[in-house]
Amino acid sequence: MQMKEELACAYARATWNMVEPFHGAVYFAPEAQARYAELGVDGRAGYFGSRAAALGPASAELVIATFYNFSPELVRSVVPAVWKTASPERLLAARLAAVDATLRRILGPAVHSPRMERAAELAQEAARATLLHPQGRPLFAAHAALPWPHEPHLALWQAQTLLREFRGDGHIATLLAAGLDGIEALVTHAAAGPVAAEGLRRTRAWSEDQWAQAVQRLRERGWLAEGPDLAFTVEGRERRAMVEHTTDEQAALPYVAIGPEKCAELRRLVRPYSVALAEELLPWRVGSL
Repeated sequence: MQMKEELACAYARATWNMVEPFHGAVYFAPEAQARYAELGVDGRAGYFGSRAAALGPASAELVIATFYNFSPELVRSVVPAVWKTASPERLLAARLAAVDATLRRILGPAVHSPRMERAAELAQEAARATLLHPQGRPLFAAHAALPWPHEPHLALWQAQTLLREFRGDGHIATLLAAGLDGIEALVTHAAAGPVAAEGLRRTRAWSEDQWAQAVQRLRERGWLAEGPDLAFTVEGRERRAMVEHTTDEQAALPYVAIGPEKCAELRRLVRPYSVALAEELLPWRVGSL
């Protein structure tokens, strides 16, 4: 039984990893920045507003809770003010329009191909398996309530959005159970590599002092070794691996629902799309695809 569960986690994680660039590209696409700017929403407000819009006009506290690893000061600098500039409904429409424009630009005629249709069908089948399990997954549940787009490339994007937020909410629950707050989770992510610590700190707007304090807390709790480098202790590496494994277990449901053969087919179908999107917008992801 344990071997079967390990196999399920392995193909579930591989499938999520392969399809994720199809969703994640929107956070780096110039089309998205342009669409939000047309609404008067610039910079980081576009990210927080567009991703949180499914929650409705959420408070800063709700966004802090559901996004987890961003500095509360950063969130409060744009939320709830962003809703006075553009309603959640307008931001959701702008995000979907940006996704459409981005995918058409980078993938070209492939958005109308039978390959895209089949990939969308498989991803939707997996995503629909999550719909009866919203408990404890607020950001997922909010996105699950949104209508499905009709065009296959947008349906595939929406399906991966649900799978991403389903996994993300489970990851947050796992981090809480492990006793890691938002910045401590980032520090362990940096220690695990390959994303540089400074990039994680800056993009989430934590100060150098806050980062240093989090590092010290983790050292005192036995996660990190002493010394100038950010390195796990043996115990810390094991505990971080358990966080990742538990996240995989929590996220496996939709992939188990469609089974390993369909997961393998989905990975094969989506790979050229994910590679093209990663090469254009997410170059650090190319090597993992």
